[in-house]
Amino acid sequence: MNARDLALRTTLLVGGLTLYGTSMAMMITGGLGLNPWDVFHQGLAARLPISFGAITAVTGVMVLLLWIPLRQRPGIGTVANIVIIAVSVDLALDWLPDVTSVPSRAALLTGGVVLNGLATAAYISAGLGAGPRDGLMTGLVARTGLSVRLVRTAIELAVLGTGWLLGGTAGVGTVLYALAIGPLVHFFLGVMPQKFTAQKFTARKCTVRAGGDHSSVESSEPADRIPTETP
Repeated sequence: MNARDLALRTTLLVGGLTLYGTSMAMMITGGLGLNPWDVFHQGLAARLPISFGAITAVTGVMVLLLWIPLRQRPGIGTVANIVIIAVSVDLALDWLPDVTSVPSRAALLTGGVVLNGLATAAYISAGLGAGPRDGLMTGLVARTGLSVRLVRTAIELAVLGTGWLLGGTAGVGTVLYALAIGPLVHFFLGVMPQKFTAQKFTARKCTVRAGGDHSSVESSEPADRIPTETP
């Protein structure tokens, strides 16, 4: 890999993860509902004396431990995912002003969802390793033979329900995220460089490769339902 490619991949990774953390902070500040994993993170943050970013990092490490029996292999992007998102979400939460009006909250929610789609496409395009939560999903797909749709839905319903019971915010933003994130990531992947990824995401089929024995699982998911990280 030449220096130019390395610089581009690093920019996509670091920039994408930084924007991802910022998008999370926007949705939290909007207060109209979060994506399933962040409902879970917020529920834990309400009960533990550490920051939201620290909660995401601790959760990421715990999920990463589940990769061991699934024989998944982390990459540099996996570690960066945990660290950069944790730092950037806390910094953005400190920087963003409190808002009370419905239009301002709706603007933060909408902007956060769109930015999240852009950020996800950027870090995926870097091709430097899946985030902890996506790695868990792809590992389960590879080991169980179940569909991406079924495994992802089961995981996100589990964390959403647990997070809601812990006091996390589920609402219209949760529904908006669920409906919009797939098409948004699909759109933004179309304008990102794809030479660093294992497959072209514009295809109707994608191959999910598990770590360890490198077994592959063919998914018939449409491109707008490809795995996306929800840190």
